Amino acid sequence: MQIIIAKCKEEFDRIAADTVSQQIKDKPNSVLGLATGSTPLGLYAQLVERNKRGEIDFSQITTFNMDEYKGLPKDHPQSYHYFMHKYLFDEINVRPENINIPNGEAADWAKECAEYEEKIRAAGGIDLQVLGIGHNGHIGFNEPGTPFEALTSLIELDKRTIKANSRFFDSIDQVPRQALSMGIKTIMQSRKLILMICGRDKAEIAYKAIKGPITPEVPASVLQLHPFITVLLDQDAASDL
Repeated sequence: MQIIIAKCKEEFDRIAADTVSQQIKDKPNSVLGLATGSTPLGLYAQLVERNKRGEIDFSQITTFNMDEYKGLPKDHPQSYHYFMHKYLFDEINVRPENINIPNGEAADWAKECAEYEEKIRAAGGIDLQVLGIGHNGHIGFNEPGTPFEALTSLIELDKRTIKANSRFFDSIDQVPRQALSMGIKTIMQSRKLILMICGRDKAEIAYKAIKGPITPEVPASVLQLHPFITVLLDQDAASDL
């Protein structure tokens, strides 16, 4: 595990963007696993700028997003499909047919999850997975107690996750109670990982994930077992280390 502590937000975003950019330069047809949320926004902004300057090319890249809310249509402002297109996909030269996001409106959830796993396998697996972490240690939407052997599945969201995500909705009652999420085993099968953690409110869970016991009660703790993981933190998130 490589641990990097950035001095400021600008450096944090730059290091993350450097990691993804290098992956693309090393393997122009890379398969990237992508996350949503506020943490990677700076990363995506930098990737957009680098693509516009011609420094990186997404024309051969395939992407797989980690998760999506159950029941939200693609054009809903809080759907992850909407988020990814707004902040990244609509601004870069990625091919639409190479973008993969779980379908939150699927009629058959088991089939959707199985097919998503098959798409990842058919693409050759994920070369680099970008990760964030929830206050309760979830990665993707794999909540505490999720088995490490879990593949992509429909997840019941934890009360703390619902409360945390309610800031994006008009009320907590509008937050979906379920989501489709790439499984922990699926994540761990990625060839390389970068875990991005920022904010003083993530310091405690950062410590548990990086230095605590490996337990399903802290899903991110399993990342300690991955042979090629970079953990990128800002000063605040690293304050308990």
